[in-house]
Amino acid sequence: MRSPTFLTQLLTTSLMGVVIGLGLGWSKQASKVTGRSIPLAEQSYGKSLANGDSSLPQPASEPIEFLVLAGGGAPYYNEIALEKNVRYFQRTLTSLGIDFSNGRQYFANGNDGEATVRYINFVGQEQFKPPEIDNLDGAATVANAQQWFENLANNPSPCPSFFYFTGHGAYNDENPDNNAMILWEEKFVSVQQLAGWLDELPADQPFVTMMAQCFSGSFANLIYEQGNPDNPVALQTRCGFFATVAERPSVGCTPAVNEADYRDYSSSFFAGLSGIDRTGKTVASADYDADGRISYAEAHAFAKVDEETTDWPVSTLEVWLQKQAGEEKVAEVFSRPMTVWMAQASPQRQYVIRALSDKLNLDWEKSYTSQMPPVDFESVRGAYWIRLGMELTNVAVIQEIRQGADTNTQAILEKLTLCESGSFSNPDGASH
Repeated sequence: MRSPTFLTQLLTTSLMGVVIGLGLGWSKQASKVTGRSIPLAEQSYGKSLANGDSSLPQPASEPIEFLVLAGGGAPYYNEIALEKNVRYFQRTLTSLGIDFSNGRQYFANGNDGEATVRYINFVGQEQFKPPEIDNLDGAATVANAQQWFENLANNPSPCPSFFYFTGHGAYNDENPDNNAMILWEEKFVSVQQLAGWLDELPADQPFVTMMAQCFSGSFANLIYEQGNPDNPVALQTRCGFFATVAERPSVGCTPAVNEADYRDYSSSFFAGLSGIDRTGKTVASADYDADGRISYAEAHAFAKVDEETTDWPVSTLEVWLQKQAGEEKVAEVFSRPMTVWMAQASPQRQYVIRALSDKLNLDWEKSYTSQMPPVDFESVRGAYWIRLGMELTNVAVIQEIRQGADTNTQAILEKLTLCESGSFSNPDGASH
């Protein structure tokens, strides 16, 4: 049986004393997305199938193997925003001086010339056009994805890899630990199927992913052998960053063409990573530890504050940490002054706690619980409360593990921390 997560505890514990404005539990929103229709496949997958995260500086010169999978499973939900996400990712790499020659990009129907990208024109009409992505390698099919992982496994000289998925996700209502991403022709790749491909990689093959789709947090289970949280953590260094938790839809898939209006995890994550937003404007630096580079974890922290949406972004480390937190631990965290946890947090987690507290007009000297009014967790403000609660819990559990005697758990913490502290200039997070 799937054990209760921190999120379940957050919304059920009597400690909170909170009224959910819409009278709806978060898990009951799993098959609903505001503002668009969800494909049938996306609705019913389960029925059909230490002081935190220390960054270690000094850039590495080794190349990165990139994979981009993007687009909807069919034209009617292959929104132009997904195409524009790929193009923004390309601009991000260019701005960072990253060589993309080792990369592969697969989008929807690929290069066959069919008009599959859905958008709304200037008079409000639905239109379709062929994909327009530079150096597109083909369609986002299961076969192309699997071939890339097979090639990576057979690489005689393993090097770091980065996988970006921007598309749609399918919710497995029978097992949310095994949700799926939807590829072209509405084919599914589940957490466990993707983990199976990763299991074939050499033990010294680092792997990082950023996934921006509904129910994406389920893919945090890629850290386990076969993608099953009942199994041991895999030998390979694997980690990832996700737009939202396993049980919730995300935002960002839109047929609107004006990128200045986009508010989603991809926009915020890559803005944090590069210092340039998708409209070309400079943003505040996410180099929170002032080491001269921006890690994946720092970009993720930037997104938690920058992203003005109802998403609840998480990373592999954070999902793992929240599984370690029992109800008593959550109650303790929420009942103590927030400054207690700020003092113990890594720089990027300090930033998140401070910035979200400011957005919510909270007093750091007081506890989280004592300041919480009735909250609609389906609102943007409600999402800020959730993100803040998760961050406080992350810091507390990190400290508890570091101060404990369980060396196996400590090793997992350090492994995930190191992976997430990597960057495009220093992919494996280690000093060289």
